[in-house]
Amino acid sequence: MRVKPQIESMKKVLAANWLVLFTSSATLICCAIPALLVSLGLGAVLAGLLSNVPQLIWVSEHKSLVFGVAGSLLLLAGLMQWRSSKLPCPADKQLAQACAKARKLSNVIYGISVAMFAVGSWFAFVAAYWID
Repeated sequence: MRVKPQIESMKKVLAANWLVLFTSSATLICCAIPALLVSLGLGAVLAGLLSNVPQLIWVSEHKSLVFGVAGSLLLLAGLMQWRSSKLPCPADKQLAQACAKARKLSNVIYGISVAMFAVGSWFAFVAAYWID
């Protein structure tokens, strides 16, 4: 039977989506969260955060690299997601339920990642020009 390759394929897609979620969160850390803190009048909190975690400055300085990697991984994960959606779930009832649950979780994780990437992109590249 081909149950084992299908399960392995779903595991790869789920792992890729977790990686994309991690990289998309970096886009929020770089740009959206600092903008939110400053707009809420919490500049002192941002200053304290940057003094305790100075690596955030590097992420902000290299935002084009961060967004390029995150966007590439989003594209790759989307292709893997699309490819795995065309695969049939196993005929066994328990495996079919697990397959459906994994697909749903994978879609949710991917959707959250895309939303985080969009918000980060807005604050990094669009909002600065829009506000001026």
